[in-house]
Amino acid sequence: MIPSIPAPPPRPSRLRIALAFAAIYLVWGSTYLAIRYAIDSIPPFLMAGARFLVAGGALYLWARLTGAERPSKAVWGATALTGVMMLAAGNGSVTWSEQRIPSGLAALFVASVALWMVLLEFLRKNGTRPTRLSIVGLLLGFGGVALLVGPAALSNARDVDVFASLVLIGASLSWAAGSIYSRVLPRPSSAALGSAMQMLAGGVALSIVGVSSGELAELDLGGITTRSALSLAYLIVFGSLVGFTAYAWLLRVCTPAAVATYAYVNPMVAMLLGWLVAGEQFTPRMIVAAAIILSGVALINRASSSRPAREPIPRLPAALDRAASPPERPRKAAAGR
Repeated sequence: MIPSIPAPPPRPSRLRIALAFAAIYLVWGSTYLAIRYAIDSIPPFLMAGARFLVAGGALYLWARLTGAERPSKAVWGATALTGVMMLAAGNGSVTWSEQRIPSGLAALFVASVALWMVLLEFLRKNGTRPTRLSIVGLLLGFGGVALLVGPAALSNARDVDVFASLVLIGASLSWAAGSIYSRVLPRPSSAALGSAMQMLAGGVALSIVGVSSGELAELDLGGITTRSALSLAYLIVFGSLVGFTAYAWLLRVCTPAAVATYAYVNPMVAMLLGWLVAGEQFTPRMIVAAAIILSGVALINRASSSRPAREPIPRLPAALDRAASPPERPRKAAAGR
């Protein structure tokens, strides 16, 4: 008797793919403006902490109820480390910086994560050497960042807050480093569970920072505006839960290079929304720098998509990008270091 060959899974409809891309393009691009409105009446670190604690708790519960195994202490420790690096240091710094710079400009700085990913992947032990196209993208991207920050630091007309810009550069570096480490440290077999654990760890760290910096005394529950409350709810439901679901699913049905285009679409969406909705102003120098940075990111994307599949491709920033790979058994903490 000849065993039957299982039929391949049905190809998802174009409409479903289009809706998922709309989620990571428009929803993630709009979260920068939502952050700005949320911190109008909620202290930044406590707001970000609440966002990730609620979203991470809901996702953790869903993952466990749908069959995800209980994570070990080693997995918790490793996942918490990357969660703190990416969500607490990374996203938390973005949230704090939006008190001082436009939301669209913050999104532009975050696009530099793609540049740091390539550089850190090369510098780590047994890392991947960047291609010539990647090197050109790196030079363009960092040149755009220098154009954005450097002249403002040397002139009297500071249209860009230099300190907040440096914080955002550090945040992008931390997110990139956390993404690199998340590939070699122990992790759960369930991508959803891993993301939930990262959000929980980041939320706890952000809450601790908020309390220790005196934000609890500044928090006035009665003074939280409707716009801030709705923005926080939007960040929890759409930014963290819907965005994650769409991103993880797209990585399974589309090429990583196609999905990674969100990294240079998000800043354009954020800048456009900041200008149209919040009245944010952008100087010609900012626009030129944006074009240079996003061109560098696009070149890195193209280089990653043309790299042979056997090489470890340093994909663009995402705490959840490992959802594209088959589940692996947790390794010992010393492995891969």
